[in-house]
Amino acid sequence: MRKLLIMLLTCFALSGLAFAAAPVDLNSATQAQLESIKGVGPAKAKAIIEYRTKHGSFKSVDELDNVKGFGKKSVDKLRSQLTVRGAPAAGNGKEKGQKKK
Repeated sequence: MRKLLIMLLTCFALSGLAFAAAPVDLNSATQAQLESIKGVGPAKAKAIIEYRTKHGSFKSVDELDNVKGFGKKSVDKLRSQLTVRGAPAAGNGKEKGQKKK
């Protein structure tokens, strides 16, 4: 019984690693997806989307340093949670059904 309990606990612990959050793509993330990143609240998420709308796709995570509210230190802290892939999502990153302001 004890071995079974240890085995189950080990499986649960290892399964948590499998569900680790995938990096968020700066070029396609919605406001909600950006806010899911530790250290990014509504104001910073909005600033990212506004920057992306005005300047186009991010070419690297380092470009986040150009967004209001972010500096080199904050970009370095967030780097593991972010990625830059293809073209930006259609629209301005808002959820489907929301109106553009």
